[in-house]
Amino acid sequence: MGKLYDTHLKAKFGKPQDKVVTLTDGDGLGARVSKLGKIRWQFRYKINGANKRVDLGDYPELSLVAARKRAAQCRQWWQEGHDPKHMLAMAREANLAPVTVQQALEYWLVEYADKNRKNSDKHRAQFNKHIYPYIGSYPLEQTLTRHWVECFDRISNGIPGKQRPAPKAAGYVLQNAKQALRFCRVRQYAFSRELDDLTTTDVGERQAKRDRVLSDVELVDVWELCHSKKLMPYYRNMFYLLMVFGARTQEIRLSQWQEWDFDSMLWTVPVMNSKTAEKIVRPIPQALKDWLLTLKGEANKSNYILGELKRPEAVSSYGGLMWKRLDHIEKWTLHDLRRTMATKLNDLGVLPHVVEKLLGHSLGGVMAVYNHSQYLGEKEHALKLWVEHLQLLSNPPANVVLLK
Repeated sequence: MGKLYDTHLKAKFGKPQDKVVTLTDGDGLGARVSKLGKIRWQFRYKINGANKRVDLGDYPELSLVAARKRAAQCRQWWQEGHDPKHMLAMAREANLAPVTVQQALEYWLVEYADKNRKNSDKHRAQFNKHIYPYIGSYPLEQTLTRHWVECFDRISNGIPGKQRPAPKAAGYVLQNAKQALRFCRVRQYAFSRELDDLTTTDVGERQAKRDRVLSDVELVDVWELCHSKKLMPYYRNMFYLLMVFGARTQEIRLSQWQEWDFDSMLWTVPVMNSKTAEKIVRPIPQALKDWLLTLKGEANKSNYILGELKRPEAVSSYGGLMWKRLDHIEKWTLHDLRRTMATKLNDLGVLPHVVEKLLGHSLGGVMAVYNHSQYLGEKEHALKLWVEHLQLLSNPPANVVLLK
């Protein structure tokens, strides 16, 4: 129990004093009274034998009860080996300029996602659309679970006339936000556990594992579309390259001519464009050389093999509607072209590890540690076989029936 009462403080407050006096409450807390009758709370302590004091606030704005609580916090800091003056300064700074939701998510994007994820632009675009306009300015530590849930519900349920329901996207954004808040927490940039108990199914749906493989008839439709004038050159060339190489969309979208060596007939995807952060080396089929050189000549001084750089969202949206354009019954995506190529190559007798290397996958287990072979000969044979297979499907002999 402290030694001071409000009656002591009121007797001094606002009344001229003959000299500066300090009223002691105990446990380091005192009230310094100026000659003009102003009262300021102070906490006194020692560091390495030297007397120290730190101002806590003025009376009556800071009451006796509040001053005791603040002094108790200072005493705890002091006992833990911290200087209360420094700790109070940091606490005041945090209160005056708290880390907002947007600052926390951007911290994760800049310090982690941009360096370790190839699709960080997608994460940033989703936060910009679904999170920042609603709670981006909120102090992170004061943001409640319900504030986040309202954002995820808007994604999952959609906004009539503005946004279609996207329950899988809601779960995707939740998982990225959870990782962002954990990253901020472990690096002591900002603190929040409001998302810890939420799971994907609380706000939306899990991303389904896809097993879509295009039929021979569907493959022919895509192949022939790539050789027609029905598509814009950018997408026509992109889809053609995706079909031939089984590459990821971003590997083609970001590809520049310096990656393509027509002397050694190799295309090397640099680490910066590779999802696995490893370079991917693919042989260039001889059948594509003249076409690629013509494409290079038409590039209009652009370094990009497709002549320009389009945003991933635009490419994904356009490619996601290809199945409808071709009147296919079952939906497929551009990524399904990779699965189709892998499946068909295995059916054609190409060894699984060669297919995995062509796709740019890392080999698992011991092979990932000791086996760094590029299997260039095997990959060259596989791609030659694949191109011939696509050409044969497009122009089958009279006695061959394509699988639907």
